[in-house]
Amino acid sequence: MEQPAAAVAAAAPEEGRGEEAAAGWAWSWGAGTDGQLGNGGFDDHHLPQPLLLPIRCRGRVSLVAGGGAHAIALTTDGEVFTWGRGTHGQLGHGNLDSIAHPKSVKFLENHTVTCVSAGWNHSGFATDSGKLFMCGDGSFGQLGTGDNHSRNLPIEVAYFTARHIEKLALGMRHSLVLLKDNSVYGFGSARRGQVGKCASRNEKLHNVPKLIDGFADLKIVNIYANGDHSAALDEYGHLYIWGRALIGEHDNDQPREVLPSLSISQVALGWHHALVLSEGKLFTIGVYRHQKCDLSVPGNAAGQQPKTSATRSSHDVSSSMTTLQKVPSNDGEHVVQIASGTEHSALLADKGSIFTWGWGEHGQLGLGDTSDQVVPQRVNIGFSPGSHSVYCGSGFTIAVGLV
Repeated sequence: MEQPAAAVAAAAPEEGRGEEAAAGWAWSWGAGTDGQLGNGGFDDHHLPQPLLLPIRCRGRVSLVAGGGAHAIALTTDGEVFTWGRGTHGQLGHGNLDSIAHPKSVKFLENHTVTCVSAGWNHSGFATDSGKLFMCGDGSFGQLGTGDNHSRNLPIEVAYFTARHIEKLALGMRHSLVLLKDNSVYGFGSARRGQVGKCASRNEKLHNVPKLIDGFADLKIVNIYANGDHSAALDEYGHLYIWGRALIGEHDNDQPREVLPSLSISQVALGWHHALVLSEGKLFTIGVYRHQKCDLSVPGNAAGQQPKTSATRSSHDVSSSMTTLQKVPSNDGEHVVQIASGTEHSALLADKGSIFTWGWGEHGQLGLGDTSDQVVPQRVNIGFSPGSHSVYCGSGFTIAVGLV
């Protein structure tokens, strides 16, 4: 039987307590066979475990990016830590090793990193001076270096040397960047239209950054990528998506506005669904997998255990729901942050509670089992006082205290 995070910390040997003190402010759970839980081991865990970020990071983690089986943590002063699968060099440590504990990326020590993102097997880092560094799998051109080579150390993307990167978002095999001048570029796999319009149907990838048309008269404030999907949000809360079909039956290689009636503040993309937060209300779009009942069934409020949770056998079975669906909320708790893995989702409520739902095969819901869940379920972590953030990798989840 697994022990909760507090029990694990209490049982930690005294010589390891310097790192184990992370318990109480940083946790991870779910798939761990590549070390992506950052807890020192290579096993799945169905309950939250201490994430072994160094003590000096406490209260300084501004962002965590979860990839296929690796993760990146960024601190408020621009330090970067990576851990998990390193077989393509995506950890940026100069080798192909997988590591089970967060390790500082020495190569970036002379830079102040302001934004990070993790793809399936590649990683990206943007600096305060507007430079872009990439590492990991480059076989689809997703590093933007003009070739299809992989890199085990961060390499500057020369295409943007004279420009200024504001944000980046990495999908499964493609990458997006938002420049200070409001232009959006994509590179990597182009099979589903995720990096914009191609000159011909024979183009399968772009290893040089390519301007994505459609935003000339818009002020873009954020970009998103996961799987073969891409999305952007403008200053008025209008959402634009392109790439693999998320709504409807056909892929789209040009951004198109969706949900025009909503003013959207946050977006989280999965492989078959997306979460959108609008005026405190949370919705899903796309195909909602792992369900055997209608989301709108009364009584299935967040925090309650529904009798109709799906089983792992439903993993490859998609429902026909492709319309906007409201996610049930727990009375008195409002959503303040959202996150999505490949096929599971998480939210943070204003009272500090974390809820998860969706695919649970690896324990990524943190509920102590491997069941899928239809509606949000409360995760028992035992938070210390203060604010927190939640993040998702493909089959794992991370929660970090901000103070």
